[in-house]
Amino acid sequence: MTLFVGLGNPGSQYEDTRHNIGFKVIDTLVNDFAARNISKTAFHGELYRTTSTLFLKPTTFMNLSGKSVLPVKQFFKIELEDIIVIHDDIDLPFGAVRFKRGGGHGGHNGLKSIDAMVGKEYLRVRVGVGKPERKSQVADYVLHNFSDEEMQVLPKLIEHVASACKALQREELNVVKSHYSLKSIEALLS
Repeated sequence: MTLFVGLGNPGSQYEDTRHNIGFKVIDTLVNDFAARNISKTAFHGELYRTTSTLFLKPTTFMNLSGKSVLPVKQFFKIELEDIIVIHDDIDLPFGAVRFKRGGGHGGHNGLKSIDAMVGKEYLRVRVGVGKPERKSQVADYVLHNFSDEEMQVLPKLIEHVASACKALQREELNVVKSHYSLKSIEALLS
């Protein structure tokens, strides 16, 4: 069984923030697969299921995402290599998409929490959201909504990432990387 985890923060005030790109991708996948809601309090998140796939949106707030991933992993006996985490990445320009197994958290508190609770060797789908001019502005930047220009192309980006996630279930990682990695949003729009 594959577990897709989309990172974000619960609540309508965070719905269109950069930090919630993972939630948006999960919403698309849940809709595309007509997955059914199997959420339980113990999972600390919204959990959806198809025959062979789980989709999780932790409702613990970003910094405690591991508190949601761990009980789902344990309950369904999911191997670490079958967990795919979709998250925002300020070290990539807006619209860039990269894939990586394991590694550091790069200062991302959601990844830091998951690393501490379940380990690091899960697959990451890194979605670039750009970065602010100064490091001191990072928290404010990721908790602000996408710009109007970004919002216009965001549906295409989310659909692209959702398609990449579907491909990850049937193709080798290197094949998915070669077909779905993007350097920027321009690559998707051209």
